[in-house]
Amino acid sequence: MSRLKMGIIGAGGIAQQRHIPAYLSMPDKVELVAVHDVNQEQALETVETFGIPFVFDHYENLLAEVDAVTICTPNKFHADLAIKALENGVHVLCEKPMAITAAECAAMIDASRKANKLLSVAYHYRFMEAAAVAKEASWDIGEPLVTRVQALRRRKVPGWGVFTNKELQGGGSLIDYGCHLLDLALWLLGSPVPVEVSGSSYNRLSRSPDQVNDWGTFDYETFEVDDHVSAFIKFESGGSMLFECSWAANIKEDTKTLSISGTDGGLSVYPFELYRQHHGKMMTSTAGVDDSEENAGIAQAHNFINSCLGEASLRVKPEEAMQVTETIEAIYRSDESGTSVSLRSDS
Repeated sequence: MSRLKMGIIGAGGIAQQRHIPAYLSMPDKVELVAVHDVNQEQALETVETFGIPFVFDHYENLLAEVDAVTICTPNKFHADLAIKALENGVHVLCEKPMAITAAECAAMIDASRKANKLLSVAYHYRFMEAAAVAKEASWDIGEPLVTRVQALRRRKVPGWGVFTNKELQGGGSLIDYGCHLLDLALWLLGSPVPVEVSGSSYNRLSRSPDQVNDWGTFDYETFEVDDHVSAFIKFESGGSMLFECSWAANIKEDTKTLSISGTDGGLSVYPFELYRQHHGKMMTSTAGVDDSEENAGIAQAHNFINSCLGEASLRVKPEEAMQVTETIEAIYRSDESGTSVSLRSDS
């Protein structure tokens, strides 16, 4: 079988650090053909570093030469680029989040269906070994009741790129980092339907002068996105989620937590533990699992490429990724309105 011809749109850090190395690890199935970036110098440096044959000034020219494309641009451009690629008969792996709005996500899904081409989103946390084990173990906990998610960084505002630009990104810590654990939690829960969301967002810390930051420098005077978000989400099933994420918060240390309490047991993903009543005792089971993001990126690439070749099924389906964006959008709307947001279809 011939190799899949892959193009990269957006040659920044995520392309160079995750996607390109992952594709290079499977040379028997994928051929990296070309790169496009609005920053021509960065595109040229990328192809030279990784030995990729071509740079295209215009993404339309790249689409004519590939079977699939990986979109690594600022969030604002995800939908337009994905739709254009799909309309040109090209499979799409889009970096997270899928898009800034649910309406954009719906248009992407419609384009995918019309073109009969695959569309997936790079929620690579699903490909960590701990996540896979938790997905299997979720059958042991019965009906999920309460889910707790914390994706907290003490002082890690990205001091590079356009992460603090609201127009280009649509938000800050929630849409950049919190979305990963929100996606993972919804996936482990079996994609329950959110019906009500109450959220609050903050950026007081990052808009204050003289802040210590571990990830470079940024201009506090122009900081316009969230650095700390909390939310309460109710599901149609009756379950609920307590959610919190941050780039900057006055906490002791970075924290990554995802736990689910169900009717028959409970589980934690970080570290993986399973809690059940057995033999008249409360028992805790553990498992040694790999939480490497590098390995998860490689597994994600294999799943997408193999799916394009008809040898696998997508682990991240676009309808699921759209649900994440719908929830994020609702959290922001709730914060802006100062009240909870109903997502019921009959409301």
